[in-house]
Amino acid sequence: MPTPPTKLSDTLPPLVFGTATFNFQFNPDPFALPTTHLVHRALSLGVRAFDTSPYYGPAEELLGTALDTEFVRSQFPRSSYHILTKVGRIAASEFDYSPSWVRHSVRRSLRRLCTSYLDVVYCHDVEFVSAAEVLEAVRELRRIRNEDHTVKYVGISGYPVHILCDLAEMVLRETGEPLDAVMSYANFTLQNTRLSTEGVPRLVAAGVDVVPNASPLGMGLLRQQGVPVGALGNWHPAPDDLRKAVQLASQWTNKQAEKMEVVAVHFALESWLREGSKVGTHGDPLGSADSAHSTSWPRRERLGVSVIGVSKLEELDETMRVWRSVLDGFADDLDAEPGSITPNDALSDHDWSLQRRQKIRTLAKGIRELIGNYADFTWKSPGKDYVNQRTVKGADPTF
Repeated sequence: MPTPPTKLSDTLPPLVFGTATFNFQFNPDPFALPTTHLVHRALSLGVRAFDTSPYYGPAEELLGTALDTEFVRSQFPRSSYHILTKVGRIAASEFDYSPSWVRHSVRRSLRRLCTSYLDVVYCHDVEFVSAAEVLEAVRELRRIRNEDHTVKYVGISGYPVHILCDLAEMVLRETGEPLDAVMSYANFTLQNTRLSTEGVPRLVAAGVDVVPNASPLGMGLLRQQGVPVGALGNWHPAPDDLRKAVQLASQWTNKQAEKMEVVAVHFALESWLREGSKVGTHGDPLGSADSAHSTSWPRRERLGVSVIGVSKLEELDETMRVWRSVLDGFADDLDAEPGSITPNDALSDHDWSLQRRQKIRTLAKGIRELIGNYADFTWKSPGKDYVNQRTVKGADPTF
C-alpha cells in the first residue's frame, strides 16, 4: 500500500490547538465563545495546527468558519497549517466505523472545515469498538488517502494506553504499514505519565511516527476550579477521591502563589517535548506563514507534540506565554542561542525562563506527592455499562 512521500513528523508542529472546548461538554454555550477570534489569535501567535472532531458538537463548523475568512486566506495559506479531525464517534454511546460512515464523515468534515483535504484523520476513541472495526476503518481511510487524496495521514486516538498500543501493533502486523499518528489524551499530565512510561516504547516498536499528547489538564481535572461542567452536566470520569486529592494539591499550589493549571500546562508541555521526542516532530514550534519571519529553532531534534485547548482569549495568551517560556528554557538543551526562540519578545527573557523552569519542576514534584496514590491512576474507558447504541451501521443519506 502506498504511503505519503513525506512523513507527518517532518511537517507537523509540536503545538496543536485543540477544539474540544468548542463543545457543550466544556461550555454551556460554545456558540457564545469567541471562537473566530481565538483561531485568528492563535495563528497570529504562531500556532499552525488545529485538532477537532465531529463528536465535538459544533466544533468543526466553528473552526471552519474561523478559517474561511479573508484574514486567514490573505495571511495564512492552507498549506501553512494542519487540520486534524476524526471519524467513528457519533455520540457518547454511539460509534460507527463502517467504511460507508467513514466516507460520509470525511466528506462532511471537508465541507464543515471549508477545505479540500484533511492533514490527519484519526479513528476516534478506538477502545469503544472491536479491533476488527478499527482495522476496517483504517483500511478505508488509507483507501481515501490513496484514491481520493482528501486525507494525507491516518491514525487512531483514545484513552487506555495499552489498547492504543495493542491496536498500533495489530495495524502494523495486519497491513505491513504503521500508523502515522496515535493520539492519547490525559495520559501525560501532572497526575498521570503512563503515555511516557508504558506507551512510547511500544508505539515506537510499532513504527508509529507521531504520538501527540492531548489534554495536559486531564480534561479539566487539573484546575483550581475543578472539573468543567458544561451543558451536558458533570460528565468527567475522575472519581471523587481523585478530584479531592487534586483540589488539595491545588490549594497547596495557591499557597505557593501559583495556579494549578499553569503549573500543569507548563509541566506537560516542557516534559513532553523531551519525553515524546522519539515520537515527535521536526515542525517549527512557532510557525510563520512567511518563512522569512520564522524562528531560529534548531531543527535537528524531534520535539514531542502537545494538544492544548482553551475557551478564552486570556487563556490562549497565557498558554502561549508558557509555551514561549518553555521553548526558551528548552533551548539550552539543544545548544541554541539564548533568547533566539522568541526573538524580541520581552516575555521570553532567557534568564527568567530558566528560573521559571526550575520552579515548575519543584512545584510539580510537590503536587505529585500530594496526589499520592492517585499518581498514574487511570479511569475505565469505556465504563462497565457501555453498550454501543448504533445498531444499524453505515451512512444515512438523509443525515
